[in-house]
Amino acid sequence: MKSLPIIGALLLILGVLSFVVPVPHTEDHGVKIGDTKIGIQTHDSERVPTVLSVLLVAGGVAALAFGLKKSA
Repeated sequence: MKSLPIIGALLLILGVLSFVVPVPHTEDHGVKIGDTKIGIQTHDSERVPTVLSVLLVAGGVAALAFGLKKSA
């Protein structure tokens, strides 16, 4: 059962990073008429919702606690 602490550590790291690192995404908007294409590309960065970040951190801590408790 050594996979539970590893999963917990990964969830904890992802949760902490989701507080800091924005998630970029790009959208293409355009119209194609015949051989001509007119378009615009928009770039946006959004943060992960705080509730999701808290759930990731809490899940990571819980998985680490249960994984280390069963190992000992």
